[in-house]
Amino acid sequence: MNLNNPIIRLCIQGTQLEYAGRLTDARNLYQQAWDSARDNYELCIAAHYLAHLEKEPQTALHWNRIALEHARSVPVEIVRDFLPSLYLSLGKSHEQLGQTQEAQHFYTLSSSLGVEHKME
Repeated sequence: MNLNNPIIRLCIQGTQLEYAGRLTDARNLYQQAWDSARDNYELCIAAHYLAHLEKEPQTALHWNRIALEHARSVPVEIVRDFLPSLYLSLGKSHEQLGQTQEAQHFYTLSSSLGVEHKME
């Protein structure tokens, strides 16, 4: 992940605000990242971060599906390190919606990339 990329920097700043409990400010930076994204990689990252703060599982799933769509539009080498997090988020959204087969599918994908998760 290129930490000098302005979209990545916005998401990192948003994460710092999120950890400080400033969720509205974090969401605003994630939205700014989405609005400023110039390519599929940047759109993928920004959508994933927008999904992260969504309270409604259906909305989080929507944003994570957008992130996955954009991730599939770039060479896998560019998003390989990011995919486990995206797969876990997709699994979590499906699990929260009671869609256990879909959740397990994404947890298995994440596991195949070295990140384990057990369904609750």
